[in-house]
Amino acid sequence: MTEPLWQPPAERIASANMTAFLGRVRQRVPTITDYPSLYEWSVEEPAAFWRLVWDFCGIVASREPRGTVENDDRMPGARWFPGARLNFAENLLRHRGERPALVFWNEAGRQSEHSYGELHAAVSRLAQALRRQGVGPGDRVAGFMPNLPHTVAAMLATASLGAVWSSCSPDFGAKGVLDRFGQIEPKVLFTADGYRFGGKTFDSLGRIRRVLEAIPAIERVVVVPYVDSSPDLSFSGSAVLWSDFVAGCEPGEIDFAQLPFDHPLYIMYSSGTTGLPKCMVHGAGGTLIQHLKELVLHTDLTSDDRIFYFTTCGWMMWNWLVSSLGLGATVLLYDGSPMSPRPDILFELAERERMTVFGTSAKYLSLVEKEGVRPRRGRDLQALRTILSTGSPLAPESYDFVYREISEDVCLSSISGGTDLISCFALGNPIAPVWRGELQTRGLGMKVEVYDPEGRPVVGEKGELVCTAPFPSMPVEFWNDPEGQKYHRAYFDFFPGVWRHGDWAEVTERGGMIIYGRSDATLNPGGVRIGTAEIYRQVEQNDEVVESLVIGQDFADDVRIVLFVRLREGLELDDELAGRIRQQVKTGASPHHVPKKIIQVADIPRTLSGKITELAVREVIHGRPVKNADALANPEALELFRDLPELKP
Repeated sequence: MTEPLWQPPAERIASANMTAFLGRVRQRVPTITDYPSLYEWSVEEPAAFWRLVWDFCGIVASREPRGTVENDDRMPGARWFPGARLNFAENLLRHRGERPALVFWNEAGRQSEHSYGELHAAVSRLAQALRRQGVGPGDRVAGFMPNLPHTVAAMLATASLGAVWSSCSPDFGAKGVLDRFGQIEPKVLFTADGYRFGGKTFDSLGRIRRVLEAIPAIERVVVVPYVDSSPDLSFSGSAVLWSDFVAGCEPGEIDFAQLPFDHPLYIMYSSGTTGLPKCMVHGAGGTLIQHLKELVLHTDLTSDDRIFYFTTCGWMMWNWLVSSLGLGATVLLYDGSPMSPRPDILFELAERERMTVFGTSAKYLSLVEKEGVRPRRGRDLQALRTILSTGSPLAPESYDFVYREISEDVCLSSISGGTDLISCFALGNPIAPVWRGELQTRGLGMKVEVYDPEGRPVVGEKGELVCTAPFPSMPVEFWNDPEGQKYHRAYFDFFPGVWRHGDWAEVTERGGMIIYGRSDATLNPGGVRIGTAEIYRQVEQNDEVVESLVIGQDFADDVRIVLFVRLREGLELDDELAGRIRQQVKTGASPHHVPKKIIQVADIPRTLSGKITELAVREVIHGRPVKNADALANPEALELFRDLPELKP
């Protein structure tokens, strides 16, 4: 492609936060005149860059740091902003007044709106109640919550005390919850009585009873009445309604605990599909400065924005979204199915709330296109100026769909990072063009490269995505890993001293990135290494295919590509469709990419954050056990792949 899909208008470039930041840098270093030189400076002079981000984003601290970074040649081991004292919640609650902070929707439509003043009051009362419960710095507080305003308040109250917040989505089974919360032993657990999804109501308290039986460290369960105004709390003497928990606590100023930059804020979890989930501890300061950098510079967020991300509270994008409060933006929350009660419910939300930033997943964009949703027809989406996509690589055809059927004038930013860094390695750039199939840029201050098998950086070639220098949002530690062995093994064993992220990627000549899938799921037929996303992009162009999953099967001393497809309801895979799929893959990718076997399945297993799980299917078809099927949203789907006659030798 010789022309970009979108070019930012001159007035948008002029008013962008990125342009203002670039001007601030140019005052110090006159040779930095454009974004490419800004990026190079940010990774070559990390101390100067991150200090300027601190000042530009107005981070609130009771004690200024004595420097920006110590041991900047150690990875892990660098120490950021030593001597600083701050509080994460104080930075997110710096705004007051009547401006809306949170607007909440579910499948029934708009439910509530809460101003910044009301949010501050709710956090004030809840922080007092938690302190009364004995919660203090370092204690863990857990949430088994839908995506409610209460969840945001509970996290902020926890952080205000210097306690550590950790959450799971309520669609986790009891074992999945225990695999996570059982490791960190929270003192207080927040839950709703249930949740709604796809028009159905689900109970949460039965699973909470099992959790309490297995984790004696939980002293108090705070229950939000969500599906029932008067839930039955007889399952535990430690259970109390939210209203009773905060009774007697009057709104007032919050006594924000002032703590070091790397004081623990969040405990996040790996997917847990290959064993017990890793518990990643993220620091308050690193999370704050990284999120503000990404929101202010890469997303161009201001207090005038109304930002949305479709996410559960078990995915790091929830944490990222909530950090928008630090800028005074309005955060739009949605709880429920993105396709219920109709496939365009999220675009109704976008229209009615005058949404400016729409965050979602690549899978969602593909699905709404397959469902025939044409958002711009009959809807006023003129307020929308940015669309964000993550979770999996965004297919080039989905870029076309966005600009054809949603808006011609949005910055479409496919972003990529992970729970491991609670942020992104590759992001949007509001002052640069959007090229079909490319992530716009590597994140400022993130020395991201692609390595060949010998550990040499390459451009225009596929390889391992790595980060070769420290960054502030690296995990502080892994929970119950006193010697740091799990931490080191997770990222630094493959290329010593370099963060290997596990993505198969390419840095383009334009400075953007292409992600081809997980490197541990890459296929290797005949010695040719293939990213799974390269096949998905071709297969899912067929209207009959709702979604697909591809794995490599060990066969005849080689690897053969096996493609599983879930088709539209009522359709059957026949020779004609299989032939069309193979031809599409051959012409759109290469003969090496063509699957040897194509098999129709009724469902495809996915993690609780919605990502398809190639590795679990690969284990099943090879007759090996899946170590932690409870980490899947639909573990029963694995049985569809067991002992398939089509895959016998």
